Amino acid sequence: MSEKDFYYTIDKSGNAEFKDRGSKFLGYAFPIQSVEEFKAAMEGLKKEHPKATHHCFAYRIGLDGNTFRVSDAGEPSGTAGRPILGQIDSRELTNTLVVVVRYFGGTLLGVPGLINAYKNAASMVLQITPIIQKQVETLYKLHFDYTLMNDVMMILKSSNVSLLEKEMSLFCEFKVGIPSQRLEEVLYRLNDLRSVEVKKVS
Repeated sequence: MSEKDFYYTIDKSGNAEFKDRGSKFLGYAFPIQSVEEFKAAMEGLKKEHPKATHHCFAYRIGLDGNTFRVSDAGEPSGTAGRPILGQIDSRELTNTLVVVVRYFGGTLLGVPGLINAYKNAASMVLQITPIIQKQVETLYKLHFDYTLMNDVMMILKSSNVSLLEKEMSLFCEFKVGIPSQRLEEVLYRLNDLRSVEVKKVS
């Protein structure tokens, strides 16, 4: 099985705390699928920690690894966002956001101290957050008559297809994620049912 059939991400949010010379670094990890989800998570943390001196973060989204962002949020350049991203990347994670909230303790830590603190806070939270392997999936919409429900469900179940959304009335509308390594076989079997409309979601 090729490496591209799977990716690693985190299963749920987590948080951890690292302290250095009076400063508190609170690490938070979130599974995210989009920039909108990132914004919502950041907004929530800023409300939760309005008095914190910095909200530094890094995230990586998507399977090509090209969607990422780092922010030092006012810390010296390169001391926060990059070390946080380094921890995400060292675990080969994607669809993952790590935010480190800092409460300044009165003692300056210097550049090496800051890099160490942000790296440690990110590392600690990722150590306690469950990492999972997920299938790479292609999204499709299925439209079919209710009478074909059993046949369609049999194909989906036997090929490990994720059922993401479903609307059922006289006709059924399913949004599904088909594992990349089973794509040809699943499409062939669905198209074999004749009156099932199969459309790729762009």
